[in-house]
Amino acid sequence: MLTNRVTALLGVEIPIVQAPMGWIARSTLASAVSNAGAMGIIETSSGELDVIRDEIAKMKDLTDKPFGVNIAQAFVADPTAIVDFVISQGIRFVTTSAGSPTKYTAQLKDGGLTVFHVVPTLRAAEKAVNAGVDGLIVEGGEGGGFKNPRPVSTMVLLPSVTKAFDLPVIAAGGFLDGATMAAALALGAEGVQLGTAMVSSIESPVHAAWKQAIIDATETDTVFLNGHTSPGLRALRTPYSERLEADHTNNAMASFGRVSDVYFGGDLDNGIALGGQVAGRITASRPVAEIIRGCALECDEILRSLTDRYVDR
Repeated sequence: MLTNRVTALLGVEIPIVQAPMGWIARSTLASAVSNAGAMGIIETSSGELDVIRDEIAKMKDLTDKPFGVNIAQAFVADPTAIVDFVISQGIRFVTTSAGSPTKYTAQLKDGGLTVFHVVPTLRAAEKAVNAGVDGLIVEGGEGGGFKNPRPVSTMVLLPSVTKAFDLPVIAAGGFLDGATMAAALALGAEGVQLGTAMVSSIESPVHAAWKQAIIDATETDTVFLNGHTSPGLRALRTPYSERLEADHTNNAMASFGRVSDVYFGGDLDNGIALGGQVAGRITASRPVAEIIRGCALECDEILRSLTDRYVDR
């Protein structure tokens, strides 16, 4: 298995991080990721902090492996309270997103936590590095969920950041398997983040209709919403999301839909089901452990085969 700065900092066997999807990245999914040797993450973007507290407590019963928490500043009513809570729980890894890295990095690091900040641009990466983060999650625009309104593809953004800064980088946006993971390493990253693949997994709590929509999707079956405002959103293509894609005046967040109906009721005709372009490469709902272990083993095989093919001559 791969050993690098990401595995050392996070205390994991495999340098894969599960994306912090709101309402989805909770103990059932995150513990499966951690138990598979990667880094499970508990979300806070739902804003349901009382529930999040219970989910963190459940994690300690479900796994003895490292896990982390994401602090999504824009979607938490009182981020300071969650920062204090995370520190008090003895958690050692935090990702911060949807806000300035200058706001909580010092406080989190003073609490003994390792902090990675999510960045969608080179300028944002510079700001995070100057704020003293331990690492970066470099998020390309092809990934699902909340995005910069002016998305940059992973292939362009990732090498721009890794060339500019000598910090551990986790690449996000378009990753699924060993081939894409090997590509990320070739571009300077030391790990990858999986989002849409985790949404489609057996342990994911979303409705089967959402998982099937991912499985049925082609590489063109996502839409980018809110290119005219913030936050940008990448979602699965449905008649509902296509109507929102054509609206360049209103904020799509106002039409997000009821989470209980869309996420857990499967009503994709009346809400937004987030998903990345990599949905076009997902053909089945698989166990988390199979996704993660298969990705790592295939990556190792590909790196060895490339060495044999191009180096040992």
